Amino acid sequence: MKLYNQFLRLRAQYGESDEISVTMDELAVTFDCTHRNALSIINKMTQHGWVRWTPRRGRGSRSLLEFLVKPEEIAAKSMMQAINRRDIRRAMDQIHTYAPSASLQDRLQGWIMSYFGGHSEIRRNRQIDTLRLPVRQKLYTVDPLYMNLLAESFVSSHVFDGLVRRDSQTQRIVPGLAHAWEVNAERTGWTFYLRKEVLFHHGKMLTAEDVVYTFERLMRTSQRTLYSFMFRQIQSVRALNPLTVMMELKEANELFLPFLCTSRAAIVPKDLDQLGEQQFGLKPVGTGPFRLTEMSGSLCCLEVFSHYFQGRPHLDRVEIIHVPWESADHSEDSSSPFHVIHNPASPETGAWSQIHSDVTVRKFITCNTQKAGPLRNPEARARIIACLRGDDGPASSAAEKAESGAPISLQIATIPQYRQDADLIAAQLEQAGYTCSVASVPVEDFKGEVRLQSDLILFSLIRDRDEQLRLFDLYLTAAEHVDPHTRIDIEKLLRKIGTEPDDQARAEALAKLETLLIRENHLHILYERPVQTAYLPSVRGVTFNSQGWVDLRHVWFPPASL
Repeated sequence: MKLYNQFLRLRAQYGESDEISVTMDELAVTFDCTHRNALSIINKMTQHGWVRWTPRRGRGSRSLLEFLVKPEEIAAKSMMQAINRRDIRRAMDQIHTYAPSASLQDRLQGWIMSYFGGHSEIRRNRQIDTLRLPVRQKLYTVDPLYMNLLAESFVSSHVFDGLVRRDSQTQRIVPGLAHAWEVNAERTGWTFYLRKEVLFHHGKMLTAEDVVYTFERLMRTSQRTLYSFMFRQIQSVRALNPLTVMMELKEANELFLPFLCTSRAAIVPKDLDQLGEQQFGLKPVGTGPFRLTEMSGSLCCLEVFSHYFQGRPHLDRVEIIHVPWESADHSEDSSSPFHVIHNPASPETGAWSQIHSDVTVRKFITCNTQKAGPLRNPEARARIIACLRGDDGPASSAAEKAESGAPISLQIATIPQYRQDADLIAAQLEQAGYTCSVASVPVEDFKGEVRLQSDLILFSLIRDRDEQLRLFDLYLTAAEHVDPHTRIDIEKLLRKIGTEPDDQARAEALAKLETLLIRENHLHILYERPVQTAYLPSVRGVTFNSQGWVDLRHVWFPPASL
């Protein structure tokens, strides 16, 4: 690897020329080493057939160095070594640094993607099937309580199980770790009956005490996480016997059962404390079809859990690798978990197939009217929203001035993944006469004070099969930074939605709430796009879970020799 980089450094130093006149002093400076080591490096390159070296005697004499291979060839070899060592970041750097043409970059990207997909090998008369998947997001934790990213939720959904789940075909809520459940007439008391002899990955058997620990942990947390409104509704949870759990809600909420289908409500073992919460996020123990065996740097390895209570998956191993692919096209959402290969028609990528889920991502802006400033004025809000819409009318032709006569200053709050969108919005507003700044904070801090200190809040909504939960969470959060009149309207509608048993009626009420916020210029939808198409290898058994993720439980592929 080092010799590859030394060759590439040498080519970068002397440009496009295939033949140069150089002294040993100059080579020593280029390689940042002694004369003796510089000569040793040149000799190694000669042995590899990369260069031809014609020395001239005498100190300071200029020798002839001929380059026999193109830098792109060496960059490709270096890149493939990096891939085999799972150093994807180095491989990507090789592409961006040493691949000057778009066509060559496409070829190198194709080589990178050939590393991914299905791979079979025979070990001791057993066929071991490994699926390698690229993801665009780096994984930090898969602890259900602390995870914040889509890719983390994807991994977590295969390591853990919930009491119930959504059927991928019918979308009905069906048994998970609980084989049955009951609810009282007031819809506040929920009783769950657990399956027998379900094993955690470390060999412990699931009991009601693990369920009690899981939800008490959620109830105790100070984290302001997605769906935290729901576990704040739990009054108590207790084990009636080793296989029966009773949950009491403070008030009826028809989104409670859908919440139990999410990765946030996945069941963790009671002895989690022995590992420590930070370690548990990297070395989790669940009941899911795969157990996590490695999570470091850019690599996450899942191994099949043969004792899975719903049947062994077909795959033996899944390697999930962070590919930090950066696109110049800002329309590509960096939060999209899978990398997309455009136009997969070349022989190298011909084994890849295109799959879709019905999930979309909606980017939006909300206005904070709790902060003292121009957004408390409905007319000022209307002018700002008109500017964001690109209206050409008089309402958006110029921004009003502050009392001092200076342009009105606006702060936009967002997370690092959406910084590019925020910068574009800031530029758009500045063209209209506003002064803008962007405050970017990690997603785990986004529900904190930064929202209430900002004027505009940029975020996204994943529109998946949990959309009603996500919208409820969004509007509950939005109620914290709108005017008191609108807040009353929001909370009134949310109470109605929470007690509405009919799914379609809830959807209509949520749509009514969206219309209200848009009409009063509290909400502006920037755009909505499908979650990027995932190109997976030509595998079979592809289905999607409630978040639109590929469900690895059913994926399989025939050996390449067939």
